[in-house]
Amino acid sequence: MFNRIALLRADGNVSRKALAEAVGVNPQTIGYLERGDYKPSLELAMKIAAFFGVPVELVFSFTPFESVTDALRRVQEAS
Repeated sequence: MFNRIALLRADGNVSRKALAEAVGVNPQTIGYLERGDYKPSLELAMKIAAFFGVPVELVFSFTPFESVTDALRRVQEAS
């Protein structure tokens, strides 16, 4: 399972500890999730998505997300 937790945390200037406290897990769990070493329960995935105010499919995916660089390049080429 792939995720954008680190990207969302960086964008929102949120520490692992702050996110962990908000969703009721240990900060290490957030690190495991970000590295792909741990798959979240549905409840945890939904809590994380709700914390960032986005749909769960914007945070988690079964297929790799497009890189930020590729997305920006694609948008620039379309302009």
